[in-house]
Amino acid sequence: MKRGTAIFLTSITSLLLVVFFMFPAWLVVKQAFAGTRADGSSFFTLDFIALVFRNPIYREGLWNALVLGIASTFATLLIAMPLALVGQRHEFPGKNALGVLVLAPLILPPFVGAVGIKQVLGVNGALNALLIRSGLMDADLPCDWLANGRFVGIIVMNALHLYPILYLNIAAALANLDPAMEQAAENLGCPPWKRFFRITLPLAMPGVFAGASIVFIWAFTELGVPLVFDYARVAPVQIFDGIKGLDKNPIPYALTAILLLVASTVFALSKWCVGGSPPGSTPRPKGHAAAPRGGPWQSAACSLLFLGVFLVATIPHLGVLLLSVAGRWYGTLIPDQLTLRHYLEALGNGLVVPSIQNSLLYAGCATLLALAIGLAVAWVVVRSDLRWRGLLDAMVMLPMAVPGLVMAFGYLALSQEGKVFHCLVGAGGSPFMLLVIAYAIRRLPYIVRAAVAGLQQSNPALEEAAQSLGASPARVLRRIAIPLLGANLAAGAILAFAFAMLEVSDSLILAQQTQHYPITKAIYTLLSTLGNGTELAAALGVWAMAFLTVAILGATVLGGKRGGLFKV
Repeated sequence: MKRGTAIFLTSITSLLLVVFFMFPAWLVVKQAFAGTRADGSSFFTLDFIALVFRNPIYREGLWNALVLGIASTFATLLIAMPLALVGQRHEFPGKNALGVLVLAPLILPPFVGAVGIKQVLGVNGALNALLIRSGLMDADLPCDWLANGRFVGIIVMNALHLYPILYLNIAAALANLDPAMEQAAENLGCPPWKRFFRITLPLAMPGVFAGASIVFIWAFTELGVPLVFDYARVAPVQIFDGIKGLDKNPIPYALTAILLLVASTVFALSKWCVGGSPPGSTPRPKGHAAAPRGGPWQSAACSLLFLGVFLVATIPHLGVLLLSVAGRWYGTLIPDQLTLRHYLEALGNGLVVPSIQNSLLYAGCATLLALAIGLAVAWVVVRSDLRWRGLLDAMVMLPMAVPGLVMAFGYLALSQEGKVFHCLVGAGGSPFMLLVIAYAIRRLPYIVRAAVAGLQQSNPALEEAAQSLGASPARVLRRIAIPLLGANLAAGAILAFAFAMLEVSDSLILAQQTQHYPITKAIYTLLSTLGNGTELAAALGVWAMAFLTVAILGATVLGGKRGGLFKV
């Protein structure tokens, strides 16, 4: 790539990231520390931050969010670490199929899964029905699991949804370890548990920290699950509830700034830990030890571990599916009556079909925008010799570290009357441009990583030969580069599109009017609708599950043609 072209693409991309990513985040931080004098001038102050910590309600919300993040991360680690170790170190029946099945939680947004869990754990839910039928509970004194265990329920929901992220990171880290060090320790008589804590875990720590930081930030700022569980004593929900008084109330800014500070600190620590990992953990191994096949009992135990995790993780999915076809489900293990009426009624509901159309439009345009930006970034990172291309690569990955709640709150503040983003609000208060840009920025890392992987795997000699024959850069891109990158770009685009379709924070905060609701805002609204609103929300959730399943399978197949979607 010519140096001038690389500089131009870097400048344009950096400008977009500064305006639509760093500026909204900076505004949130600025507003949290900006006081106003009588003459209208502003000054720096810590009063709003201090007010948050002096108020016991906000202090409790921050503490609960922090505990939820830490507890969810440890719960996720308890699930993901054994799966990754067993999957990488043992051969067992059905390993490939079970390895795909344990990724099932990725196909359901956690707050939709919370709808199914509420049906299972309610006073007249499936769990109490099973315990009463088994004689383990008095039918006259059923347990209200959610009333006494909402906090634990949120942790469980987060862990069951997020463990695939940590599992994939740890599995990739274990696959890249040189087996010679463990083999040497084993030959010297080191027991398995000691090898794990002294050799395996320290060497795999980059993968553990990388995945754990994403899990913590997600759980720490999770908005949807606490909303569905009616748990208001957590900072993200307090921020959401404070949106109506945004012009007069500085507390939501202060809370959001604190969330951003904590999330950024965790991300920086994870990068520091990865960067400071032992030298032996970075290079790829020269060879891989063949995974041993144990005896019948050991193989069966490995298979049962994967199968058990899959079955437990799909309980929310099963609850949503059964609720969507339930004619009557009250005090029984499964619905007394089954019906498809809710799916038909949903099609006739004035909220459902428009929300699907809106989501398709928002996510489709966002994916196209992310593709254009992501391909330009990948081209600079892989094909140019700019000294700061590594900084550009790191910059486009930052949206993974900044909570979606912070981004959405910044966009909302900037789109108020008289603010710089107000020009992006369409006729009738349409959030089309806001959501498209927010979705594109949030999902840009998927496109960049897929495009970078494709460019690293393709031979640049073909492009150089075309340029030497007089082909213009645009023609080289259209006739050679894009066809070679097709599978990678398609895989990244499908994931970006699918997760944009089911984005929670941006959708709940930026879409304020019914006619502009995307799918996730429609589901949340239906949950509070009297009558069969919960069943209609479940039906819409099943459609979302089916859509995301097809998208992830398609992305995996396409990514597999070029070396695997999740491999590093």
